Amino acid sequence: MILSSIILAFMTTQNEQLKSIKTLSIIVSVFNEEKVVKEFYERAKQTLSKIQGYDIQLMFVNDGSTDNSQEILQSIVANKTSPFRLKLIEFSRNYGHESAMIAGIDTCDDNVLICMDSDLQHPLEEIEKMLNAWENGYEIVLMSRKKRHDNGIIKNGFSTLFYKLIDFLSENRFEKNASDFFLISKNISEILQNDFRERNRFLRGFIQVIGFNRIALEYQSPERFAGKSNYSFKSLSKLGVTAIFAFSNKPLKISLVFSMVFFIFSVAIIIYSLIVYFWGNTQPPAGYTSMIILMSLGFTVLSLMISILSIYFGRSLDEIRNRPMYLIKSSKTNQTHKTKNNEI
Repeated sequence: MILSSIILAFMTTQNEQLKSIKTLSIIVSVFNEEKVVKEFYERAKQTLSKIQGYDIQLMFVNDGSTDNSQEILQSIVANKTSPFRLKLIEFSRNYGHESAMIAGIDTCDDNVLICMDSDLQHPLEEIEKMLNAWENGYEIVLMSRKKRHDNGIIKNGFSTLFYKLIDFLSENRFEKNASDFFLISKNISEILQNDFRERNRFLRGFIQVIGFNRIALEYQSPERFAGKSNYSFKSLSKLGVTAIFAFSNKPLKISLVFSMVFFIFSVAIIIYSLIVYFWGNTQPPAGYTSMIILMSLGFTVLSLMISILSIYFGRSLDEIRNRPMYLIKSSKTNQTHKTKNNEI
């Protein structure tokens, strides 16, 4: 009887300890980062080992890298002595950073998820602060980046202009300089898994418009450890256009305003032409140049309106086609680790 009581008490204690452990998945998007991923993993081991009470999974999503990133990631995931659960997802091709984050969210069932890049410009040291905010009741923790000195004047200026423009065009207000470094609860991840399945995505925007308790924390982005940024000015411009057209119908309303202005000018030039015709002399109308300018302006505005409508129409076609956001080429998991939390 005494032995049975001891065993029962031990099992009860063990179950309580297991229930108290929270699960955390850190989704790390990777694209051509062969010079960085090893250093990222080593720093993750040093930093995340200080976090108590969490069973941590590192999930690497290889977004169609063309360098040796996949081989390096495979060697990391094959490590049987890792302090984390490890998972590697490889895409069939490059689908983009947004798709990599969505794939990680789609395949996670942990209590809390954190999305970040592998280039070490999202500091691992900030994760503990993010978890503290979550434990205080926040289901969404945004990380707002301070100005990056390695970006240069053009990129920093573009970033500032982008947020001012999207705030003007959208009915929502977005956190300035919010990055793809954020935390979401399991509840939010389930919403993203079941809803918000647009092919034209702006994930950091999605999590800001769904409500729930949210907080924004600031962080300082360090310079890159190695290599060059995969985000070119063209990529940033494309992301900006996607964000604007995903969260605003104002361009359509602006096109209506332009049309009304052009209509007023057209009425004015018609009245002017009639006055010249009935009460003018036999010389060519003095407003001939103005008419040419007005016609040129009209065709320019018309082309702009057609372009705006075409963008909306093209994005609607993407949704109607309902093609997959990503295709997984391979997936590998290593869950043979032992942590201080599950050693009884």
